[in-house]
Amino acid sequence: MDTYRKRLIRHPLMYLTMIGLIGATIISIWNIWFGLAYLLFYSIAVIYAWKIEKITFINTEKHIESLSFRMKKVGSEALLEMPIGILLVNDKFIIEWANPYMSQVLDEESLIGEEMFILSDELYNLTKSDEKREQTVTINDRKYKVVYKQEEKLLYFFDVTEQLKIESQYYADRTVLAILFIDNYDELTQGMDDQSRSLINSVVTSIINEWASSHGIFAKRINSDRFLAILNEKILTELEKKKFSILDDIREKTAQKNLSLTLSIGVGAGSSSLIKLGELAQSSLDLVLGRGGDQVAIKQPNGKLRFYGGKTNPVEKRTRVRARVISHALQDLIIESDQVFIMGHKNPDMDSIGAAIGVRKMAQKNKINGYIVLNFDELNGSVNRLMGNIERNSDIYQYFISPEEALSLMTEKSLVAIVDTHKPILVADDRLLKRSEKIVVIDHHRRGEDFIKNPTLVYMEPYASSTAELVTELLEYQPEDEKLTKLEATALLAGIIVDTKSFTLRTGARTFEAASYLRTNGADTVLVQQLLKEDIDTYIERSKIIQTVEFVYPGIAVAYGQENKIYDSVLIAQTADILLTVKDVSASFVVAHRPDGLIGISARSLGDFNVQLVMEKLGGGGHLTNAACQIDADTIDQAISLLNNAIIDILEGRNEE
Repeated sequence: MDTYRKRLIRHPLMYLTMIGLIGATIISIWNIWFGLAYLLFYSIAVIYAWKIEKITFINTEKHIESLSFRMKKVGSEALLEMPIGILLVNDKFIIEWANPYMSQVLDEESLIGEEMFILSDELYNLTKSDEKREQTVTINDRKYKVVYKQEEKLLYFFDVTEQLKIESQYYADRTVLAILFIDNYDELTQGMDDQSRSLINSVVTSIINEWASSHGIFAKRINSDRFLAILNEKILTELEKKKFSILDDIREKTAQKNLSLTLSIGVGAGSSSLIKLGELAQSSLDLVLGRGGDQVAIKQPNGKLRFYGGKTNPVEKRTRVRARVISHALQDLIIESDQVFIMGHKNPDMDSIGAAIGVRKMAQKNKINGYIVLNFDELNGSVNRLMGNIERNSDIYQYFISPEEALSLMTEKSLVAIVDTHKPILVADDRLLKRSEKIVVIDHHRRGEDFIKNPTLVYMEPYASSTAELVTELLEYQPEDEKLTKLEATALLAGIIVDTKSFTLRTGARTFEAASYLRTNGADTVLVQQLLKEDIDTYIERSKIIQTVEFVYPGIAVAYGQENKIYDSVLIAQTADILLTVKDVSASFVVAHRPDGLIGISARSLGDFNVQLVMEKLGGGGHLTNAACQIDADTIDQAISLLNNAIIDILEGRNEE
């Protein structure tokens, strides 16, 4: 526009006029009459061109002035009339100007001179952040998207109330798929006649259909022990608020009819793809069953998990068919391998070492060399005593090797067996996992989300007292060429005794059957007691920790070690066990510094309170009655504060991963 006002178009006209005059002069020299005629016609053309240029310029000027006026008017109306709030503030965030719409929203005649933060405290974070320049705030029950221009000290307010309502409705209506599984249906109905089985089916179907109908859920029985449920996110939120009361209902109502049934539910949510929802629901159900059942797991596409339930111990399976099948599958894997490397968890205990010795025996029974991978500097008192006995009295000591030795011996055909853990961060050395294509996992802990990737064979039974019990059952189906030695049987029995607290916790009929088999093979109970003995200093240290005990909630006791002292992880666990024997204690937690620089927490319960869920919130895991974790905290007080928050969350039903 400014360029046109300089009228640069006149320059070519001037050049053409000069050229025309020069041309007329040259023609006049040749012929005066032709020159005059040319000059006349050329003059008319030039005059017409100049006139057109002037008219065009005048019209353009008028158009520009009209357009400029209209733009100013539109800008003024947009500033004053459009439904967008605008505030201009000074360096102290005092309002210097507000457009009429903003005053109308706040029902104020004038906002000038008021502090900006009276509109909403949420604006404070917006102005203090160096990165965030947009935020949604609530003003007079309406939602506004606020855009802050820092240099101009200008704020724009866009009403997004209806938009957010639509978004909320969209998310509330998203489809959710759930798979309901009756945990012990096959166990309970085995051997029943058709009439009794029909009665159980009727009771369970009635309970689930009544629950589904009351919440607006479509539920369909797809198998004898399985239901499919279709709901939406809004209904799911309501179920979470009630902590999935269906778990308690089906347990209590079936118990009244002398039917000990529990329910596991896997839920897939957060995706618009039905295929993805189905995969999430099945994955959640697998996770719940790996944790012992009687729980709900809700899984999102991003891997985020929420758990509910888990109030009861897993039901022991009366049949040993699965143990036989797993044993034969493991035998095939061993035979196909050139050697077997067995690893337990870091800072191994009796259960880990005993189970590893049992798996090595399986390899020996199948004529394959088996090696137990240990970090020898991580061994504690009782395990050290066991290793001393093995070194003096057995030829299997040569099969205990370091991770470096294992890495040098490993080939593509090697098999890696993990016992007493399923988390890759807890194994003795995760480098062996990365090198091996064949991995076996044998564990009795409830399954967590952090699981060893792509295992070839998994044998996880949360009902079992210990991994040593599971390995003992597997040994019974292996070839009889090589008998268990006295020391091998004793190591397995010690693992069972330690994890059951001398057959007092998590002990089922199959636990005693495994112990009987080991005793038949020469397990020495006197030697077990000698291995598990403790010195007087350990006893005194444990007593000092017990003196610090406090009841943070009725029945929940917390004790802690000294701030400037390092404690052995076994001592921490033993102290938690002792606290559980005290009157009025239903759950115990012991907090103390560990040798690795972390703060360890050992948790124990009689079963009324799920300590596994508490420990999972802090990055650990375990069982309903026996769990632990390690926290990267600076002080004991800080760790206790985190522990208290986790306990509150579980008591109030906020169990999320």
